Amino acid sequence: MAAKLRKGDTVVVLAGKDKGKQGEIQSVDPKANKAVVEGVNVAIRHTRQTQTSQGGRQPKAMPIDLSNLALMDKNGKATRVGFREEDGKKVRFAKTTGEAI
Repeated sequence: MAAKLRKGDTVVVLAGKDKGKQGEIQSVDPKANKAVVEGVNVAIRHTRQTQTSQGGRQPKAMPIDLSNLALMDKNGKATRVGFREEDGKKVRFAKTTGEAI
């Protein structure tokens, strides 16, 4: 099945501690059904100091389940994603506005 959410898409969080936050997808793991979104589900990781890098507490975006994310349409609202064929190609479209993504 084709991916409804892809790297680079702007999404809004529907559930969890970061509900309502928006961000851009940095990576998607289809097998685990999770995505890493910039600025969402941030955890603090403690790193040891090395010769090349400073140690300390580093914020890191952790994966969030795809079911808790919704694509943003051009109006800034959460929308579901559908598929249709245009000029012989399968394209994604926003269900709220009907325009291709």
